Amino acid sequence: MGKIRCQWAGADPLYIRYHDTEWGVPLHDDRKLLEFLLLEGAQAGLSWITILRKRENYRNAFDHFDPRKIAAYGAGKVEALLSDKGIVRNRRKIESAIQNARAFLSVQKEFGNFDAYVWRFAEGRPIRNAWKTCEDIPAKTDMSTTMSMDLKKRGFTFVGPTICYALMQGIGMVNDHTTDCFRYHEIQQT
Repeated sequence: MGKIRCQWAGADPLYIRYHDTEWGVPLHDDRKLLEFLLLEGAQAGLSWITILRKRENYRNAFDHFDPRKIAAYGAGKVEALLSDKGIVRNRRKIESAIQNARAFLSVQKEFGNFDAYVWRFAEGRPIRNAWKTCEDIPAKTDMSTTMSMDLKKRGFTFVGPTICYALMQGIGMVNDHTTDCFRYHEIQQT
């Protein structure tokens, strides 16, 4: 019998690799945090597997998530991104990514880095949940709502409470692997 995984991981090798190596692992690298933030915003209304399949294209199209480069994008770059078939070609999401990179730089300036800012919502350490089924996992929490309001106050867009909770899950602020999943126990030990 194979490893037991969270039900959502399914059978797609890309999804399985993401589940087994990234999802729920505490992340403290600012550029990777920006990547997750921008990809979660791009995912709004779509499935995460759609974004995972386009992730490498996003890395190339968005200068490997260099916040300074993204923050400097102008109208010409927006038009180029709108014609890039490798990413989600939605003007509001593209413009949001640029705005969020600018807000990200402001947060870095204020807090020293984005990591210090975002992890303060979880008091600097992962929240260890104990969900038995995927149906038990909430789409948003009071903490993700608080994070969303604070991000919006700082100029971020496409950062509603559900997107913020997905971000928290992806960067390991919460361990939402179900208790029967082999990763739940591995991540508990980190």
